[in-house]
Amino acid sequence: MDDLPDNAIYNFVKLAKENGIDIFRVFDCLNNLENLEIGIQAVHAAGGVVEGAIMYTGDMLKPGKYDLDYYMRIVDRLVLLKCHVIAIKSMSGVMKPNAGRVLVRTIRTKYPDIPIHMHTHDTNGTGVATMMACALEGADIVDTATDSLSGSTSQPAVSAMISVLEQTEVATELSIELIEIIDSYWAQLRLMYADFDADLRSPDPAVYKHEIPGGQFSNLMFQARQLGLGSKWKETQEAYAGANQILGDIIKATPTSKAVGDLAQFMVDRKLSIEEVLDRADSLDFPSSVLDYLRGLMGQPFHGFPEPFRTRALRGRFEKLQCRPGAFLKPIDFLEVQKTLSSRYPAYCPAEHDLASFVMYPEVFLDFLQARQEFGDLTNLSTPVFFSAIEAGREISMEVEVGKETIIEMVAVSTAIHPDSRREVFFRLNGELCSVNVMDSKGRGKAFKACQEALLKVLSVVAVLSKQTRPKADIHNINEIAAPISGKITRVIVESGNNVSTGDALLTLSAMKMVSIPKFL
Repeated sequence: MDDLPDNAIYNFVKLAKENGIDIFRVFDCLNNLENLEIGIQAVHAAGGVVEGAIMYTGDMLKPGKYDLDYYMRIVDRLVLLKCHVIAIKSMSGVMKPNAGRVLVRTIRTKYPDIPIHMHTHDTNGTGVATMMACALEGADIVDTATDSLSGSTSQPAVSAMISVLEQTEVATELSIELIEIIDSYWAQLRLMYADFDADLRSPDPAVYKHEIPGGQFSNLMFQARQLGLGSKWKETQEAYAGANQILGDIIKATPTSKAVGDLAQFMVDRKLSIEEVLDRADSLDFPSSVLDYLRGLMGQPFHGFPEPFRTRALRGRFEKLQCRPGAFLKPIDFLEVQKTLSSRYPAYCPAEHDLASFVMYPEVFLDFLQARQEFGDLTNLSTPVFFSAIEAGREISMEVEVGKETIIEMVAVSTAIHPDSRREVFFRLNGELCSVNVMDSKGRGKAFKACQEALLKVLSVVAVLSKQTRPKADIHNINEIAAPISGKITRVIVESGNNVSTGDALLTLSAMKMVSIPKFL
């Protein structure tokens, strides 16, 4: 939360504590101690348990800037800040068993009483070995995942971890048989989300080279497919490693991992090498996340920003922050935020947690409100029905409120398209024939997905549009300019007739969370 003022962080933690969160894992994407201190103080003020986290990267046992002394200096500071627990997060899963053993042993020797919590991802297949090594050296907690959701970019399997610790001094008392019963639920649930599965069928030892965090790995693969780069996944991984070096070999976690990932996809899309990015830094329109990082909005990296790349990429357009961003941000006026939301959505009465959500993720929260306004509350809708279109003749039931069940049957979708590009969808609601008009943009929709409103209409239908082919720019036509990324225009900054100069922003493009701002040359 580097881009939030301090009062927003204190407010979020206070609300989270009041709503049932007791333990807060506080981390900074760059292990910046100033940023960590604010989060830790906020949790102390709210009366929560503070788990001060250190982001692990690289190979601690090899020569480099992220060595044992580096990590122990952070541990020392976290102890001084009165953290209740010390957490080590290997987001890319690059912590090797021996490195984990040395780090835990060193912390335990210096601070024998403080709990140690270890976290890793299993992308490379060594998660169980690493967590076992840490547990045997004195780690109090090691993170695992339920078996059916474990491995790969997730955490090591809980049953595997229990098994390897048997007949050791840290054997658990957990029952694998009972865990199997619990896991059967998650195994079924995973099938419902199969379309979102990254389908990674084997470990990826190359993670030691590219260091893509587990939480980003599957997302980045999905983004690459959506941007038409799915066949270039290997190139994307190599570009990720290159982008990391360009940005200074940084720790990669939210949001710095996004900056590295966006730059990697930018490089693959434009077929740019590391040398070309460095040579053309003063003329390339880098993704907004990259510029935010270079400006210092994500914090200050260990050993500083890469120069002269930083200066050339920013081109004097932005101030370079040299300290914690939150220290310069104006405090949030939550009363004003409430007025803003109430004016845009008069029927919605925002609660305190709504205001906090809007402050942290304004676009996401407004998308949520827009969907809620258009379709109602869909929380009572079953997952399979929400994700998949209801075929004609299929009947479903939904509990609209406690003790009140509604029966809905899909009847048909009209083939005729209204002049306003809408189709009529027919359904039976508790036996009564009803219909609703659904927008079908330009008549090109191929399928529809039916969704039920829990409060008002009970049934709303979402049109699922087929992919539309867009014309490509003709490189031989000076009046046609190719977009730097495949996406949609979210904002037009200039109007017809405006005078523009070199470097002026023309519009904003967005694609899979990556933002680009083309400028006049």
